[in-house]
Amino acid sequence: MTKPMSLDEFTRLPPALTMDCVDGLAGGIDQVAAHAAPTHRFLRYGWYDAALQAYGGAARTLTVAREGETVAALPFITKGPARLGMAEVPGCYWPFRSFPVREDADIEAGKTLLDRLRREVRVLRIGPVYDGDPGLELLKEAAKARGWAAIDRFVADSYALDMAALRAEGTWPRNSTLKKNRFHEKHLGEHGALDWGFVSGATWDEAAFAALGAVEEKSWIAARTDGSDAKFTGAGHGAFWRRAAADPVLADMMWAAMLRVDGEPTAFSFDLNAGSLKYAIANSYDPRVGKHSPGKLLYYRNLLQAIEDGITNVDWGAGDSGYKRVIGAAKGPAIRDWLFVRPGIPALAAKMLRSIWRRSGHRQTPGTATQPAED
Repeated sequence: MTKPMSLDEFTRLPPALTMDCVDGLAGGIDQVAAHAAPTHRFLRYGWYDAALQAYGGAARTLTVAREGETVAALPFITKGPARLGMAEVPGCYWPFRSFPVREDADIEAGKTLLDRLRREVRVLRIGPVYDGDPGLELLKEAAKARGWAAIDRFVADSYALDMAALRAEGTWPRNSTLKKNRFHEKHLGEHGALDWGFVSGATWDEAAFAALGAVEEKSWIAARTDGSDAKFTGAGHGAFWRRAAADPVLADMMWAAMLRVDGEPTAFSFDLNAGSLKYAIANSYDPRVGKHSPGKLLYYRNLLQAIEDGITNVDWGAGDSGYKRVIGAAKGPAIRDWLFVRPGIPALAAKMLRSIWRRSGHRQTPGTATQPAED
C-alpha cells in the first residue's frame, strides 16, 4: 500500500525570478514602493516622472519579479556620452536618490538585477544616498557576489532628531525654549497679524507653491546665490515639486508649515512625511523679521504638530548643523555617492582609480561611521 507524502516531504524549489527591461518608467514601480520600507515609499512612479520632467533624461527600468510579484524596480538614465556606458538613478537630490525594493527582497533579486544591468551599462551611479539604504545594500551584496566594483565618495553627514526618545527623557522641548519662543512671537506680532497654517494633500495648488517661492525670493538664497538651489522658484527646483504633487500619494506625503504676517508669506518649513519619519527638505524666512526668529518659531510649531500626527523621528539631512544640534539633533548615517562598475576590465580600472573618485567628494569628518566599498 502506498503511503501518501506530506507536503513538507516534497522538495521545495527556490522562488522563480523573472527579469524585464522596458523603455520609460515601468508601472511596477508603484507596486514595489507600496511594499518597500515605510521610509522609502515615496520612491514612486510619480517621483521619477517628476525628475524626468524637471531635469530631463530618457529612462529605462529594470524590474525583478518573484512568482509574479515585482520585488525591485531600478529606473536609470544615460549619463554623459552614450559610448561610455554610464548611467544613473534619476530622482531629486532631496532627501536622496535611490530605487525601491520590497522589504522582503533578497540577494538573488540583486544578482538578477546586476546580471541584466551589465548588458545595458558599464557604470551605474546611485546617490547621494544614505549608508544602510535598502536598495544600496542589496546591490552592494550582489556586486560582491557577481564581481562588480562598488566605490563610494563621501558627500556629507546627516542629522537626525529622535523626538520620541527626547520626550521620553522629558528633555524636549525645554520649558526655557518655549518661553523664548513666546517672547519672540510676541515681538514678531508687532509687525502684523500672525497666521500659522499647514499645506498637504489636496491643498497643494499653484498658490501654495508660489507662497513658498515668494519666501525664498526674499531670503538669503536670492541675496547670496544665483538661486538655483531654491526649492520652489522657477529658477530652482519648483518644476519638480509641482509635478510630484500630481501624484495623490506623494501629495499626501508632502507637507509645509507656513507663517504669514498680515497675509504676506514670511516663513516656511517643507517636509516629506514617510510613515513615522519626517524628512526635513527645506526651510526659509524673510530676513526683514529675522531678529524675531520666525523660522525657529515655525519649525517648533511644525514639530509639535508632527508629534500629534504620529511622527517620532526627523531626518534633517545634510547642511548647517548648528541649529539642528540646538534643537536636539545628532549625527546620523553618512551620505555618499556610489559607482557600481561592471565586472572585468571596467571593474579593475575602477578599483585602481578609486582614490580619485573619493577625492572628488567632501572630506569626511571625525566620528562619521565608515562603510568601505565592497571589492
